[in-house]
Amino acid sequence: MSSERRKPYPFDQIEPKWEAIWEKQQVFHAPNPGEKGFNAAKPKFFILDMFPYPSGAGLHVGHPEGYTATDIVARYKRTRGFNVLHPMGWDAFGLPAEQYAVKSGQHPAVTTRENVAKFKRQLKRIGFSYDWQREINTTDPKYYKWTQWIFLQIYNSWFNPETKRAEPISTYRGTDPDSVRLAYVAEVPVNWCPELGTVLANEEVVDGKSEVGGFPVVRRPMRQWMLRITAYAERLIDELDELDWPEGIKLLQRNWIGRSEGAEIDFPVAGIDDPGGQSGYKLRVFTTRPDTLYGGTFLVLAPEHSLVDRIVTEEQWPAVREYRERTARKSELERADLSKEKTGVFTGAYAINPATNQKIPIWIADYVLLGYGTGAIGGVPAHDDRDLEFAKKFGLPVVIVVQPTTDVPAIGFTGEGIAVNSPIINDLTSAEAKKKITAWLEEHGLGKRAINYKLRDWLFSRQRYWGEPFPIVWEDGKHRALDEKELPVVPPALDDYKPTGTGEPPLAKAKEWIRYSVNALRETNTMPQWAGSCWYYLRFCDPRNDERFVGEGAERYWMGGPKPGGVDLYVGGTEHAVLHLLYSRFWHKVLFDLGCVSKPEPFQRLVNQGIILGEDNQKMSKSRGNIVNPDDVIDQHGADAFRCYEMFMGPLEQMKPWSMRGVEGVARFLARVWRLLMTENQAGKWELSGKIKNIDPTKAQQKVLHATIKKVTDDIESFSFNTAISQMMIFVNALTNIETIPLSAMRTFLILLNPFAPHIASELWETLTAKFTDARGDITEQPWPGHDERLLAEDEVEIVIQINGKLRDRIKMSVLATDEDLKAAAVSSPKIQDRIAGKTVRKVIVVPRKLVNIVV
Repeated sequence: MSSERRKPYPFDQIEPKWEAIWEKQQVFHAPNPGEKGFNAAKPKFFILDMFPYPSGAGLHVGHPEGYTATDIVARYKRTRGFNVLHPMGWDAFGLPAEQYAVKSGQHPAVTTRENVAKFKRQLKRIGFSYDWQREINTTDPKYYKWTQWIFLQIYNSWFNPETKRAEPISTYRGTDPDSVRLAYVAEVPVNWCPELGTVLANEEVVDGKSEVGGFPVVRRPMRQWMLRITAYAERLIDELDELDWPEGIKLLQRNWIGRSEGAEIDFPVAGIDDPGGQSGYKLRVFTTRPDTLYGGTFLVLAPEHSLVDRIVTEEQWPAVREYRERTARKSELERADLSKEKTGVFTGAYAINPATNQKIPIWIADYVLLGYGTGAIGGVPAHDDRDLEFAKKFGLPVVIVVQPTTDVPAIGFTGEGIAVNSPIINDLTSAEAKKKITAWLEEHGLGKRAINYKLRDWLFSRQRYWGEPFPIVWEDGKHRALDEKELPVVPPALDDYKPTGTGEPPLAKAKEWIRYSVNALRETNTMPQWAGSCWYYLRFCDPRNDERFVGEGAERYWMGGPKPGGVDLYVGGTEHAVLHLLYSRFWHKVLFDLGCVSKPEPFQRLVNQGIILGEDNQKMSKSRGNIVNPDDVIDQHGADAFRCYEMFMGPLEQMKPWSMRGVEGVARFLARVWRLLMTENQAGKWELSGKIKNIDPTKAQQKVLHATIKKVTDDIESFSFNTAISQMMIFVNALTNIETIPLSAMRTFLILLNPFAPHIASELWETLTAKFTDARGDITEQPWPGHDERLLAEDEVEIVIQINGKLRDRIKMSVLATDEDLKAAAVSSPKIQDRIAGKTVRKVIVVPRKLVNIVV
């Protein structure tokens, strides 16, 4: 027997056939306004997947989960009369391709091209209805020309604190525009990996080693490009409210930005040579609890704080230097770990507490981060857990200044209470005390009200080859932008992609390319991988526009609508819950302020899919050997079975394990759908079943059909795809083994099935249309059916019959039956008559539409 005959239905022939038809006819192409075929009468729906990084390994079964969900919605929305924009592209810059280039000498562009081809082939095989005419690739010079252009808009802008908007730098009236640019250069401590030869983000460092390769990482100061995202901190928090995002994701963003209100307080540093006087230095400390100022018994600086070198005593210098070296080997995430044991070193210097006028010691400790607040904190050990732990370890004084209003110990109390041991604010509540002490500080020039954000400016440069070059040159020690006509700036070809080992980027090896002119040199850092993904949704609106990053008409149409976000539905994993979304929102707001886009937010609705685990309930990885390749599943069961199982596994947002037995179950369901309409003749060929007749459905068939229409529609709208498939299984079971199958019911069912299993639905629709010619057009052209609520109404109910409270029978009765009707039917039931024969019926109790209890 051939392998074809062993398959439950010929998916291996059907699926390539329909994928070829869709591609040839460009069925899923969405024209822009003004283009041929555009229908302005239709509403728009922009549905977007978080586009993938095309790795060499290709897809595993976890990747297409979100893609399948969006494809179901895209196909559904088209049948509901929407112009649907559903594109796909490649976030293709990145470290893996560069590392492969270092090992093999193969240019990253070649590796990327091969990987993209593999991903694209796999995605097409699954039958996704992407508009491939809009395909983009972040490594294409035609694309990153506009990434560089957007950088120049940021570089040539500043954030006006009065208007709270980005404005052209030409509107700045100060003398030093470089000091306020949204893109600027700074010497900052970074996570430097010598082996990889690049700076890593905090999230790319795990236990002091690089996430990629596991190489040692150290902290060192380097000249870096920074983006002033902190200027937008307030808007990034406040403008989350109008977005249809999961509350958990909004909370992650708010926590990452970390808004806190309090006061900045100046602590004069005591004289180093004259301990009785002042050195002239002041330490500015931010605190959310200025009411605890009287309890401040020490200060702690970040080890990198610039003041440390000026105040450390000769005796303490060796210990401070050694501690700094140890701190440099830790990532900020490790340093901020609250569970780790506190460490620190005394600088030998003292500051003056402005409230008590007493000297307090100045320490350094790694749990204080330079980028948060002022890089210095006031230690109030009686009312801060971390400070208390530090004070106990190093024998520092503990002074109670807040008395709890309940019966709990004052030491270690971090809540709000009544101020004590604080002459200016004694007996005030914490809220009142905060206001009074802050006003006192402002009145005496010792501090001021302040809002602080945990968010730090975005470190935007990488010491890599495979990334977008900056459109910047350096001349006489100053940076300046290239003219837009010089874009794109294309990276030079190199023979050697290895890190220089000196901190200089690989581009520094291209001596001729660097030399922009006699007096000017090109910037040799490259942008991070985030850059291309910050704005790709906009390019999808108008991907072939050579004159503008996105045409105004296309942007207004596809990003339009009454809500602040332009993309109607954005689906991806929670691993991008903070940074990608935050960075995209920042770039978009700058472009909005400058009048380049029409909406203040990029993504209106966000849905996160869960992770698909291996069959061993572990995360899929090469090392565990539990990766499942979609190609293998499709070879065995077909793309439609793969798609349906991805959705049938459980709720989209939940984590769930893969199961090949589960795939087999869904494949059997599709085989039942096939055999409902098709039969195999004696020659082994499939043909339309003679059971299909152009007759009206029975009452029962109408009921299950309209229940299925309602359920599938509601479930697609609510992303409950698993239960939609369950309802379609119920429908198929109801029509299996009946003598005559109504044509109209099957046509409607195929339209419902099409978003989930488009290949088999298209084939069966075509087969029906060949015989029954009254239907016109392909299945993709059919409108979505509506349900009739009247057909779902129950006209009969089941009535339980009891004798002396014990169940003895069940009967079906009309919902209109009266109590007398129910009594008569109950006592005339043969089962009941047998049990009450010769007995006296004392009473008959009726509970309408539920039960009849006969008392004998």
